[in-house]
Order: sequence, then structure tokens, then C-alpha cells
Amino acid sequence: MFIFPVIMLVIMLAFIYLIFGGGNFRPPWQDSGQPPYAGHESDNALDILRKRYARGEISREEFEQMKRDLQ
Repeated sequence: MFIFPVIMLVIMLAFIYLIFGGGNFRPPWQDSGQPPYAGHESDNALDILRKRYARGEISREEFEQMKRDLQ
């Protein structure tokens, strides 16, 4: 009979602690500024151009022209 008020007090104190910033429970990607599914930023313009050509987004002529522009 005495244990219930103690349990409630502990729960309330834990809740108050979490509300006022005591618990820093953020997903790991929020600390880095990027979501976990973000791609690598190492793709340069020529790599992106090659991927677009491979997916069929641009024609061969467009690819060659853009490639010349980048080099």
C-alpha cells in the first residue's frame, strides 16, 4: 500500500526531469545535422552527370556538351 505513492512520485520526478531538458534523447542524426539516409557529399559534378546519363535523364549529346562544359 505504501509502494504505490513512491512509484508515482518517482514517475512524476522522471517526467519532470525529461520535460525540462534533463534527458537529451535525440536521434543520433540530429546531432550531425544530416538524416541517416543522406547520401555521401563526395559526388562531384562529373559523377552526378554520369549518373544522370546512366538513368536516361539526358541524351548523349547533352551529356557530351555538359561534360565539355565541366572540363
